Amino acid sequence: MKVTAVTPFVVDPGYGKNWLFVKVETSDGLHGWGECYTQADRDQSIVAHVRQLARYLVGRDAGHIRHFTHWAYHDFAGKRGAMDFWSAVSGIEQALWDLAGKRLGVPVVSLLGGPCRERIRVYANGWYSGAKTPEAYASKAKETVARGFTALKFDPFPGPWRTHITRDAERQVVETVRAVRDAVGPKVDLLIEVHRRLAPMHAVRVARMLEPFDPFWYEEPVSARDLGALAECRREIRMPIVTGEELYTRFEFREVFERRAADIINPDVCNVGGIEELREIAAMAEAYHVVVSPHNYNSTTVGLAATLQVSAAIPNFLITEYFVNFDSRAAEVAVNPFRVEQGYLTVPTAPGLGIELREDALARYAYREFPPRSIPTPGDEGP
Repeated sequence: MKVTAVTPFVVDPGYGKNWLFVKVETSDGLHGWGECYTQADRDQSIVAHVRQLARYLVGRDAGHIRHFTHWAYHDFAGKRGAMDFWSAVSGIEQALWDLAGKRLGVPVVSLLGGPCRERIRVYANGWYSGAKTPEAYASKAKETVARGFTALKFDPFPGPWRTHITRDAERQVVETVRAVRDAVGPKVDLLIEVHRRLAPMHAVRVARMLEPFDPFWYEEPVSARDLGALAECRREIRMPIVTGEELYTRFEFREVFERRAADIINPDVCNVGGIEELREIAAMAEAYHVVVSPHNYNSTTVGLAATLQVSAAIPNFLITEYFVNFDSRAAEVAVNPFRVEQGYLTVPTAPGLGIELREDALARYAYREFPPRSIPTPGDEGP
């Protein structure tokens, strides 16, 4: 069971950014799939990391998963981790777990101690794409709830992302959330995304204005790179605070817990270091009474499958992410695509991660360079 090949597949999902899958093959004829987190305009740098890591993985035992990730950080990266590096490591690591489960004939969750649950609650994201007005958000929210989702995440803040925003922008946020709440009623959970953009003064002001709409959570009001500011916000805001999307490995999450800076964390299995790292972060969180809601701005195929396996294994799981606008392409590239039923997904029970990809479909939707994003000029900036 020596690794014989590591192959990256960059795939155009038709929206947002390219996906990056990794296929690891072994000498006993098996293969495993993993997925790397990507960002628009940064996918090729992650592919480069996969290819360079592959030079050292080929010929080694595919079952030595922990040693691979330990070596990759300490020796390959020289203890200089970053998003591109950890995304590449995470995709390869998932593929090794997929291989381990297939070799033993069990789902990965069985290798993590067995399931704590059989169904995983998901929230819809990406549903509001293109919406600019409160009315447009409300209309799209109603359509998404009609598909069976019971939780919706959305970013109601107008762009561009800036630390300080105007009072008009604050009012627009409130009107957008009000419109969505009125459209879907009181029983649908609303998850407010802030994308770590605000200074504490705006984060707290807006949060207090949103309280009447009973948000399920307030995600990344300020950057986790300033944990003092985040902890300040948690003390001042009367709704659950989420952080973790920009953090990698348990070492970066440690201080979040020690400083009581968040109620909920959202690490991503496709960039945090992989399956084992996500489980270890969850175990640390449990000791601090923090729940885990894995981030999943990845495909609704391999990355989601890895998320489901870990989510089933941890006792302090809350809810996870599902990008509805990736659905159609996922259905084409996956042999056994996932189906959301009444806001839940069933944990796969097939060996490994429980999903397979169609390589012919991956080839049909190979990498494309998305059009450049608009860049504000100094004249576009506010006062």
